[in-house]
Amino acid sequence: MFEKIIQIWKVKELRNKILFVLSMLVLFRLAAHIPIPGVNLENLREFFGSNQILGLLNIFSGGGMQNFSVVMMGVAPYITSSIIFQLLTMIIPKLEELNKDAVGRQKMNMWTRICTVPLAILQSYGMITLLKQSPKPVIADLTMINLSAMLITITAGTIFLMWLGELITEKKIGNGISLLIFAGIVSSVPGAIQQTLVNFNQEQVITMLVFAVIAVVTIVGVVIINEGQRNIPVSYAKRVRGMKMYGGMNTHLPLRVNQAGVIPIIFAISIILFPPMMSQFLTRAGNATIANIGHYIINIFNNQLFYGVMYFLLVFGFTYFYTAVIFHPYQIAENLQKNGGFVPGIRPGNHTAEYLQNTISRITLTGALFLGTIAVMPIVLQNTMGLQSMVVGGTSLLIVVSVVIEMVKQIESQLTMRDYEGF
Repeated sequence: MFEKIIQIWKVKELRNKILFVLSMLVLFRLAAHIPIPGVNLENLREFFGSNQILGLLNIFSGGGMQNFSVVMMGVAPYITSSIIFQLLTMIIPKLEELNKDAVGRQKMNMWTRICTVPLAILQSYGMITLLKQSPKPVIADLTMINLSAMLITITAGTIFLMWLGELITEKKIGNGISLLIFAGIVSSVPGAIQQTLVNFNQEQVITMLVFAVIAVVTIVGVVIINEGQRNIPVSYAKRVRGMKMYGGMNTHLPLRVNQAGVIPIIFAISIILFPPMMSQFLTRAGNATIANIGHYIINIFNNQLFYGVMYFLLVFGFTYFYTAVIFHPYQIAENLQKNGGFVPGIRPGNHTAEYLQNTISRITLTGALFLGTIAVMPIVLQNTMGLQSMVVGGTSLLIVVSVVIEMVKQIESQLTMRDYEGF
């Protein structure tokens, strides 16, 4: 490992890229600590600490939401915009055709950036309205001028982070948006360690050891699931063109266990956040029946058992849904048939597509169960062991490990490319 680090540091171009990425992450963390005026930060942090859903949103904002900073929405609007256009690409044939060439992808990226602006305004307005109705006052004086200034500032912060993320992605060290979220999660580790050391007593030794074992097992599980894949054998028939013979080789088609990544968790958070957020507005209604309905929905979602079961089922269902969106067995079978490829023992065409569909459905079951378990892990730990850490375990750990694996792969690919150039 140390030899790899030394090798990376010796390559000037790669060293400069890593230093640039680190400087951008430092700039992001500085922006995350610039609060918007007129906010009671103590009441805000208390409100976030008592709400599991807002804690998850704080993760995807890179930690800026808890400080009500100028980048409080983080890259969440950009992620939402990307998901919308990704789904539209699967539904609308014209967008699918547009996404196949480089010029079309540039247009799609431009539309995604433009769509981020209204989404940032809408999401920031919803969050400000929700915080305004919190039990303890978070925003004291919210006039029209102050509200407009907040919306403009927060939207500008989102666009700024989107720009930083694209600058980082261009360096090919990792995905810029993922690295920003990664930096927000990792930045909370020193505070969590400090709080643990300050409140440490001998009675917590066993609990901390159990927690450490769970963390290590979870990390190993995340690596195994992320890297796990089923290799479908594919053979290519021999073809004669002119005086040359092509094909006649054996290869494989890799099917990943976790095709969807963390997208199902993002979808589930969006869905599960909507009912209690809307209920906050219903409780303010003049009609007693509507207000009671709002209180009833809020009480249901405050029930940890109901919330955990719903969260697990949503993640499980969205894993299958998103896998179905991005994986097209009939298209893959058609491409194999056109190129003279076939799965041994399976007829080309529809039979191959059905075989691929059955295979991906079985291996997705493992990925869906794993993602659902990872999602509800903080709730289980909180209710069984009294642990409330979002840093070790759960969604944050899945993001951290996935980002590190992707970053290591990209760095190794650049080193390998330079080895070939030297050879």
